[in-house]
Amino acid sequence: MTGRLEPAGVEMTKPAPEIVGAQKAKAGRSLSSSFDDAVSQCKEPMSEPLSIGSISMRVYPHDLPAREQVAEARLQARLAVEAGFDGVMLAEHHCGFPGYFPNPHQIGGFLLAAMPHGWMAPAPMLLPMLPYGMFAEYLAWLNATYPGRVGAGFASGAFQADFAIVGVPFDKIRQRFRDALPKVVAALRGQDTTELAGDRALQACKTDPVPIVVGAMSLPAVRRAAGLGIGVLYDSLQTSERLRELSDAYNAAGGGAAKILIRRVWIGDPPAESAAAQMQAFRSVATDRVANDWGDADQLVHGRDGIEAAERLAEVLRESHANAVNIRVYLKGLTPEQVRSQIERYGVEFLPHFRSIWRGTR
Repeated sequence: MTGRLEPAGVEMTKPAPEIVGAQKAKAGRSLSSSFDDAVSQCKEPMSEPLSIGSISMRVYPHDLPAREQVAEARLQARLAVEAGFDGVMLAEHHCGFPGYFPNPHQIGGFLLAAMPHGWMAPAPMLLPMLPYGMFAEYLAWLNATYPGRVGAGFASGAFQADFAIVGVPFDKIRQRFRDALPKVVAALRGQDTTELAGDRALQACKTDPVPIVVGAMSLPAVRRAAGLGIGVLYDSLQTSERLRELSDAYNAAGGGAAKILIRRVWIGDPPAESAAAQMQAFRSVATDRVANDWGDADQLVHGRDGIEAAERLAEVLRESHANAVNIRVYLKGLTPEQVRSQIERYGVEFLPHFRSIWRGTR
């Protein structure tokens, strides 16, 4: 596997070699004819990155060797957009935390090379870990390579181990985040006023800015996002009642971008052991400040079939006043085959019905 990026303007019409190999060796069969029919109707992306009304899927690495993790992630990203998702997201954690990459912007470039259409957003990335200019350069050059297909999300972080490895004091991350956020937003709009403005890819952001969202779990956070003119990305474990409060505060502060709900969604009988294992992994590393907003349930949305799951998710979106959604299929312990099977069912059962009953609005 080379991980080579395709030049801007060149659409990749065939799977990368390792994706073909993964399909043959791991899937062991072709996609069903009904899935192929659904794919034939989804040739172009249906939204801009991180936009109002967007429906995206989150990609996670499985418990595999590194090379196979990347190959499987590329395969699942391609299958996701072919099934009808607008794009994919990845998130950042370090030290081998289960289900996360430490470098989502880089992995995201590998995914885009395997996706025939659709967008990718590393969201969220942990902004306090590095100087804002490094994030800006990484993303601007990815945006120059794949114009119109790159978004970005930032968060302050919540796991102490992430910051210990770079020597950033954990009690300083919130202030570092508040200081850096307006700077990285300006840079990715081509408005940086420092020496960083000499970067050619950042200059191109004046006419082709990178869409941005920010992880938001509090009223000050959503108001800050509204003031910057960027969207918000909610925590997957927050209750609908709490999210509605945040969404209404964002609107009241003049926010006009995406309010993205994240939820785990499962079609069929949910894998209870995997859901419990995922919750245990989160609770083992989260601070009390973060966990206090979570509520008692695991916030897993599921239905007997794709239609029921779609209707239940639409209801959660209405209750939370969110206007975009990022769906998590992965849970700790699931096999690649289980996740691919779910993606297939999304394309056949879930997405056509979901798009017919839900439309994101401001």
